[in-house]
Amino acid sequence: MQLLQLSAAQGPAECALAVAKAWTLLQREAEALGLQVDLLEAEAGAEPGTWQSLLLALDGAAAAALAQRWSGSLLWICASPYRPQHRRKNWFFGGRRFVPATLAAGDDVRFEALRSSGPGGQHVNKTASAIRATHLASGLSVKVQSERSQHANKRLALALIQQRLAERADAAAAGQRADRRQAHYDIDRGNPVRTFRGAAFEPDPSAV
Repeated sequence: MQLLQLSAAQGPAECALAVAKAWTLLQREAEALGLQVDLLEAEAGAEPGTWQSLLLALDGAAAAALAQRWSGSLLWICASPYRPQHRRKNWFFGGRRFVPATLAAGDDVRFEALRSSGPGGQHVNKTASAIRATHLASGLSVKVQSERSQHANKRLALALIQQRLAERADAAAAGQRADRRQAHYDIDRGNPVRTFRGAAFEPDPSAV
């Protein structure tokens, strides 16, 4: 499993819209490769339908290759849909791949089944498919309700626990946790690994 963060960093609404368009395209690419992709965390943008940040879980044989393809500086070239008179047409956002750490021998994780909350109507309220996972040694706890089955949510919760533990372990040495936080600020506005054009967010075949 691979974790991929898509981020508008501190960019304007156009960058958050680019993240939303990237999420749609990435789902199509994952489906074509036979990958499962799940949304673990999301931070909404200021405009409806936009995302400031998304944390995704990719699972399957080609997960690492797809996550790597989206890792780095990303560029959307398009006239602003929010500010028609704005001269700027280059909107940078970023992708960053994270590999969940492996739990140490003897590490225990407790799983609790919960009722899902949020959108979904009566089905969500009656189904105890959400999972809270707690790493007993550290007290670290996460809740996942992306899927309708407990088994799938357990798998995602365990990956998220592993990621959080890796972040904690590396924080003191300015490692993964600091890198992930800094990724919101340090998008390289040059040499994009992928470029997309127009309102349809079409990948540029001439770009890397």
